[in-house]
Amino acid sequence: MLWVIVTAKLLVEVAALALLGQLLLGLLIGPKRHDNGVYRVLQTVASPAQRVADALSPRWVLVQHRPWVALALLALAWAALTLAKIVHCLDAGVARCLA
Repeated sequence: MLWVIVTAKLLVEVAALALLGQLLLGLLIGPKRHDNGVYRVLQTVASPAQRVADALSPRWVLVQHRPWVALALLALAWAALTLAKIVHCLDAGVARCLA
């Protein structure tokens, strides 16, 4: 069970870092960011989180704010998975989680 939690947490971390990388690269490059190959790779990695944010966001949330919604959802998922890992390790024994 621990490996499922750790794997899900890893996927959430990768998607969150891809969104943050997109943000920083977009700030550095500016309006021509969509022509950059690295930006497109980060966009592809973060696209599942973006689609979930698009599906869960109400209509009044602007399109340009949806990455922030995705990042907030990823932060909540990361916190929930961290809590699940802590609870699992306390139940199974800390020695089994460190091995």
